[in-house]
Amino acid sequence: MRILLIDDDEHLGAPLASYFARFDFVLDSASRPSEGLAKLRAGHYDAAILDVMLPEMDGFALCREIRRESDIPIVMLTARGDVMDRVVGLEIGADDYLPKPFEPRELVARVQTILRRRRAVAPPAAAPQQRLFEGLAIDLDKREVLRHGERIELTGTEFELLALLADPPGRVWSRDEILNRLRGHEAELYTRAVDIVVSRLRKKLEPLDCIKTLRNAGYALAVGRSTPP
Repeated sequence: MRILLIDDDEHLGAPLASYFARFDFVLDSASRPSEGLAKLRAGHYDAAILDVMLPEMDGFALCREIRRESDIPIVMLTARGDVMDRVVGLEIGADDYLPKPFEPRELVARVQTILRRRRAVAPPAAAPQQRLFEGLAIDLDKREVLRHGERIELTGTEFELLALLADPPGRVWSRDEILNRLRGHEAELYTRAVDIVVSRLRKKLEPLDCIKTLRNAGYALAVGRSTPP
């Protein structure tokens, strides 16, 4: 698997590449956002790691730019580890965050968790690949969501949350259950993250109002099932 690191610390890429190689990852590096965007557009990468403090544009602007074109998993590196940095990163579509300085093994674990989570959403070969509801269709194989027949762009985390809520629809998922299912036990629990992703997903699903909040309980998908024509 190939990972792209975009960080202007030129002393970071080589040792991280050697460490990632122990876990069968190929880590490429770019020191400037323009270089990183060019690499993402030219080749296939399974995940991206973005520093917040970058020349040309900061990591948040870079994350927004990537999200316009791709749902590739993104880990943000925040120098201060401030809560607001984490909140902003999650609001614009990052999948995880890690404050600097960090242990290389923890960064590898975060990447592994994101990729494992993404693979886990794919259904077994014999399982139905679509979830059909009134006004909403979720294709687990293509990772595609249609709202009234129109394709909507979701990040990896948004898609995984919707797929979780849809199987089965109506089940109430607590914030902790969602975090454990989507982020894995290796990631720090951060309940505000769930609210942020739900808010983003609701906005993209409008005018459908199908994600319900149950006070002191969690979230549920409240929408009627449909059948193929």
